[in-house]
Amino acid sequence: MSSKVLSIVGPTGVGKSNLALQLARQCLDRGLTVEIISMDSALVYKSMDIGTAKPTHAEREEFPHHLIDILDPRENYSAAQFASDAKRLIQEIRGRGHTPLIVGGTMLYWRAWAYGFSNLPPADPNVRDLLDQEAATIGWPAMHAKLAQIDSETAKRLKANDSQRIQRALEVYAITGRPLSDLFKETPTQSGRDASDAIDIEIFSLEPSDRKSLHARLEERFDRMLEQGFIAEVEGLYQRGDLHINLPSIRAVGYRQVWEYLAGEIDFDTMKQKAYAATRQLSKRQMTWLRAMNRQVIDAFNPKEIEMATQKCLSILGA
Repeated sequence: MSSKVLSIVGPTGVGKSNLALQLARQCLDRGLTVEIISMDSALVYKSMDIGTAKPTHAEREEFPHHLIDILDPRENYSAAQFASDAKRLIQEIRGRGHTPLIVGGTMLYWRAWAYGFSNLPPADPNVRDLLDQEAATIGWPAMHAKLAQIDSETAKRLKANDSQRIQRALEVYAITGRPLSDLFKETPTQSGRDASDAIDIEIFSLEPSDRKSLHARLEERFDRMLEQGFIAEVEGLYQRGDLHINLPSIRAVGYRQVWEYLAGEIDFDTMKQKAYAATRQLSKRQMTWLRAMNRQVIDAFNPKEIEMATQKCLSILGA
């Protein structure tokens, strides 16, 4: 069994799950059983299936999938939790004589799993309470502007209403006196973590050779979600009464825009255009993360490259 952990990453909508299933099937033909660990901040939530493009029940029965449907939408799931869960699952999967495969596009999760966040302070309830009180007075857009004064790099990648991440960045600065972006740039060795703790990871990144084609594909995918009943799915969450738009689950791309539509804040056409734009922005943010990684790039729109990458993955896994 290979000592490497294979990871398939890439921006939203490029076919990561399809490649993972194709690889798992070919591994099985060669006597190797793959278990997939989802690295996606939206797939963790129950009752959020259509808008997250969650693997079907049939696909999840074909091969074990982990970290899917593990939380109620009112709960939070952090990068640190993912790192802990992923490391535990890798050990358990290998203990069964199977092969772990990390698949997804939540790149903050990837960094936490691969390198850890030992240089970041734990949450401080007192600091968070103070920040929440300030936000209640001046609003999160003003808190975002405050963040921009002390950490412009982090502020640029966050939306002005991303309360959870704005709060965390301000909290880290309040505790350490240093911008979150600076701490992210530190290597594990610089932050006091032994470099030998690093996981031996082989990264294959599905990336679009034509951004316009990807944008068109993303719009078509969202339209299919609407046809499949996405609005009814979000309406089920909306009518529960215990969820709100500032929760990480409801802030997920697509869900936030449909939530605003159901609340009467925007019309249907505006909802679609805002969802298209949010998906494009998500893809752009993911590509920014990916460019900073040591990865093997696969053209998501080139079947020959995908097949070559599949064969290379099989070789790495020892299949």
